[in-house]
Amino acid sequence: MSTTARADVGTRLPTYFISHGGGPWPWIKDQMPGDWTPLEDSLTAIPRELGVAPRAILAVSGHWEAPELTVQTHPHPPMYYDYSGFPDFTYRVQYPAPGSPEVAALVRELLEGAGIPVREDAERGFDHGVFAPFVVAYPDADVPILQLSIKHGYDPGEHLAAGRALAPLRDEGVLIVGSGFFTHNLSGMRPDADGAAPGWSAEFDRWGAEALAARDFDALLDFEHASPAARLAHPRTEHFAPLFVSLGASTGTADTPRQVIDGYWHGLAKRSVQFD
Repeated sequence: MSTTARADVGTRLPTYFISHGGGPWPWIKDQMPGDWTPLEDSLTAIPRELGVAPRAILAVSGHWEAPELTVQTHPHPPMYYDYSGFPDFTYRVQYPAPGSPEVAALVRELLEGAGIPVREDAERGFDHGVFAPFVVAYPDADVPILQLSIKHGYDPGEHLAAGRALAPLRDEGVLIVGSGFFTHNLSGMRPDADGAAPGWSAEFDRWGAEALAARDFDALLDFEHASPAARLAHPRTEHFAPLFVSLGASTGTADTPRQVIDGYWHGLAKRSVQFD
């Protein structure tokens, strides 16, 4: 068990957007092409950078979308194996982190207080956008985790507003993490060229990094028109939507983004960002 002190109410935590990698990669990284070390290193650094164990982690995964924002309330979420084509044993892996109905109630209260409709789901389990990165960051599964869905349509402004409403959780010892991928076009992946990137992925990644560094919210919100190659980088934008929740929760002027990881995985930009 971890001996790190638990964050108390009044402990302000950063927010993150992470590119979470492919499928159940932590269990089969030796069988998958590419160098997983940078992603592993960035995830294992999170507990050290925080210095305290979060009271809970609120994860917004691009792998759960619903008609309305929906919060997971299961006290012991099961596993949801939302991938295919992997070895049989990867459909039996476990990450038994507890849920947090208590924090789920706070999430609902904050969203409803901002006039944002929210539902609860008492059955939903952890998808791989959550259990894959957090089995690396918190292998003891001793930090409570709950998920918040993204909303159908992926409207950036709606997700930014949700993040703003949830920002007070940062002072409640809750770590807010958007989990997606900075570019996500599976048909454009290059499994034989890890570390390299097709032009559309590199172009969007450069544009996004500059917009984040400048905190250019207007450009980011209008990324489909303001950014080059947006429709190639995100044919569907479910993996980009979690960024806006993290961005919305980081609207303080001191929240300068720090690039936690950059580079490419099979041509997809794996950029991850921390907002202090």
